[in-house]
Amino acid sequence: SIPYEWVVERIASCSFLKRNLCFFKDDANNDPQWSEEQLIAAKFCFAGLVIGQTEVDIMSHATQAIFEILEKSWLPQNCTLVDMKIEFGVDITTKEIVLADVIDNDSWRLWPSGDRSQQKDKQSYRDLKEVTPEGLQMVKKNFEWVAERVELLLKSESQCRVVVLMGSSSDLSHCEKIKKACGNFGIPCELRVTSAHKGPDETLRIKAEYEGDGIPTVFVAVAGRSNGLGPVMSGNTAYPVISCPPLTPDWGAQDVWSSLRLPSGLGCSTILSPEGSAQFAAQIFGLNNHLVWAKLRASILNTWISLKQADKKIREGNL
Repeated sequence: SIPYEWVVERIASCSFLKRNLCFFKDDANNDPQWSEEQLIAAKFCFAGLVIGQTEVDIMSHATQAIFEILEKSWLPQNCTLVDMKIEFGVDITTKEIVLADVIDNDSWRLWPSGDRSQQKDKQSYRDLKEVTPEGLQMVKKNFEWVAERVELLLKSESQCRVVVLMGSSSDLSHCEKIKKACGNFGIPCELRVTSAHKGPDETLRIKAEYEGDGIPTVFVAVAGRSNGLGPVMSGNTAYPVISCPPLTPDWGAQDVWSSLRLPSGLGCSTILSPEGSAQFAAQIFGLNNHLVWAKLRASILNTWISLKQADKKIREGNL
């Protein structure tokens, strides 16, 4: 474990006002606040990894991402995550920075309805002028309140669904990539076969089937050659429609225009990558579903860390 404690606060209070994000874990010196420059200058080595600028940047970005994910998770409970502290460690095998902490009621401040007087975290114990049985009972109830609601953080009342419409079963492999990518975001995905050119009545019937059950849905239209599926769907539903045509090397440059140049009044987007279309659908659902949003935020962090590590290897000549 790296003896640094990282602190992030949404509301400026307490130690945040001193503008240093981390504490050096030194009991003898009462865990003094350190700047990032001090962390780097110390050149500590843990499990064979020297803590330099790259490692500090990774811990800083990870701290922010973890806070944002937890903050977003508490909002449906009408509870403000005021601040949080965490620690990191080094994987002895991969030499990578990893989270090395348990984030619980000892690690954060929680204010229901954003009201400090209703705080449910360990600060309620700290604020006791005298420890009494009544005071301890109040603290116990606060911790029970948090424990009950933590179970709800992994649930969302906001449903979501992606429906992939393919013009032909020959496009199945393309569509399965979309479905797999949706699964990575925890989004249910259904595959259907319908042609807006050859069976427009059935296409609109399928559309009405999904509109009628009240589940928020994003339609992804997969049609090669002349794409009528995406534009027809877009012109007949208020739900988002994404065209994801499976272009081929021979006529792809010509076929793509049927997805790009559309009549007025249509808002059908076009994304060529199957994974990209699933990600765009996830970004739509993430506006109201904190679980989907959390996966997106974690993906952004992981990509950033991968680039940071690759840059370090290039600079050190190890790639």
